[in-house]
Amino acid sequence: MKVSLSRLPLGILTALVIVVLLVFSVVIVYGGVNSMESQLEAKLLERMPAKAVEAYKDLNSGKVPSPDSLQVLLASTEELEEWGNWEVDKLILGFGGIAVAFCGLVGYWLARKISRPLEALARATQDLRAGDFAVRVGSIRKGAKEVATLVKTFDELAAELESMEDRLRFNTMAVAHELRTPLTILQGNLQGMADGVFPLEQERVRQLLLQVEGLSALVEDLRTLSLAAGQKLVTQRHPVDLAVEATQVLGASNTLLGSVGMSVEVALEPVRVSGDSQRLRQALLALIENATRYAADGRVLRCETGRRGVDEAFVRMLDRGPGLPDDVSTHSIDLFWRGDASRSRATGGTGLGLSVVQAIAKAHGGRLEFAARAGGGAVITLVLPREPAL
Repeated sequence: MKVSLSRLPLGILTALVIVVLLVFSVVIVYGGVNSMESQLEAKLLERMPAKAVEAYKDLNSGKVPSPDSLQVLLASTEELEEWGNWEVDKLILGFGGIAVAFCGLVGYWLARKISRPLEALARATQDLRAGDFAVRVGSIRKGAKEVATLVKTFDELAAELESMEDRLRFNTMAVAHELRTPLTILQGNLQGMADGVFPLEQERVRQLLLQVEGLSALVEDLRTLSLAAGQKLVTQRHPVDLAVEATQVLGASNTLLGSVGMSVEVALEPVRVSGDSQRLRQALLALIENATRYAADGRVLRCETGRRGVDEAFVRMLDRGPGLPDDVSTHSIDLFWRGDASRSRATGGTGLGLSVVQAIAKAHGGRLEFAARAGGGAVITLVLPREPAL
């Protein structure tokens, strides 16, 4: 498998660069001094007395020099050795300087190759800080493994921030839209009563109270979603039996179900999870209310609990209503999302039911799943991690 040097970990890449530069330095110094050997020898011969030169050449050729010439050579050895050492030192310093300059240039070039993505990342970070969430660094061809990972993480973070900004803008507009109608009704009626246009009738006051109750429910659902965003929705956990909780919520919802003509079928298998019973009951009630508003024509609501695999438990609501869109399994459940045009404010509710259920599921480490029911209708499943067996 081919591995790019620029994708090695930064520590290994730095060590390799240092080793390569050291090798280059040794090669430059050694090669330079070795290439000057003949010139150094010629200068040495020029400084030697004639008889010493004669003895030096005889020794190099394997001959025995004359005693006089050998004696002259030995007498000048100390001076020549001192001069030779100085000349060698000058050569080492000179070629060492060349090696330092060369390695410095190579090191700077390599450092620029490695750090260039960081410069692009720094510029992108400044743009992101200025509010440009569309900024991206993009894929890089050069740089250490850690740098590539950092750039990839930054791009993912910027994409998530851009998505969050879009959702925040949409949610703000959605909240304003949902608040506008009840507030307009309240303001118009109260102003009419104050001006004497509308009589102060008990039925009219009751209708206005319904609008206030709707606003209170909307505020409470928004508060729940706000707690979920701040990781404060579920603060205490204890063992909870989903079958018991479902039985209690279904029992408390008999009046609501009966008011729309729905009956209940159950298949409740005891299964324990670690969670907040109050929040889980809130999620179950939201699923029941969702069914009564949008699937009442199906007349029957089926609730199931049980195990899925080794580590998961589920609560499943099955109805015979109009069902959900084909792409709902991959649809982001935004605020006030409704599956089709019939799921409008006219059916009641805040439009936040599934958003709240999804938030509660995520707060418990679970998820919300959607599917079409065989024969018509929808299947909404709340999947949660199971409580470890003792």
